[in-house]
Amino acid sequence: MRTEDFPAITAICGKVYPGETPYTSEELGAHQRLFPQGQFVAEHIATHSVAGVHFTLRLSMRDFHVDDSWDVLTAKGSFADHNPIGHSLYGADIMVAPDHQHHGIAHGLTDAMLELVRAEKLWRAVGASRLPGYHARRDEMDAKTYVQGVISGAWSDPVLTVHLKDGWRVVRPIFGYLPYDDESAGWAAVIQAVNSQCPPPPELELH
Repeated sequence: MRTEDFPAITAICGKVYPGETPYTSEELGAHQRLFPQGQFVAEHIATHSVAGVHFTLRLSMRDFHVDDSWDVLTAKGSFADHNPIGHSLYGADIMVAPDHQHHGIAHGLTDAMLELVRAEKLWRAVGASRLPGYHARRDEMDAKTYVQGVISGAWSDPVLTVHLKDGWRVVRPIFGYLPYDDESAGWAAVIQAVNSQCPPPPELELH
């Protein structure tokens, strides 16, 4: 990410999340100063315009709880809790401009994130997936059943299914990750991609 990308990124935020306050240049500048190698931009070569972005930071997840919200994990979007020796790379945000969606950009940005995990010898990438298909089934089943159905292939979810195809694995559904996400009925699925070349930190075990 470069400083000259900031206005375009703010514009993309407004289009992708019209009900939310976009990142400001000050916030993006803070992300860049704290962890420059973790802020990815996909550029449309022909027009030299920003087509997509992926923001990440390093966290020591022992400092947090699995049910913590996006606001908690990102220090309300400031990334002030970035831990340069944290063992997990947290995917805070991934956005693709509407004009460039459905061309594999999100997949490419995810690949860049996972390459950073390997390059920095981190234990894993971790994030949370929205569940925008859940609102249509919330009267039929709880969120855990819905997520299990997506994992088994019984039905698909517009976001979680894509993450699963990209190699992420579900840890568990949580409530309140994005409380204002009505499509997901307030639910999300914690997801992770473990780096097989790096053992887990001594204080953590996979179950």
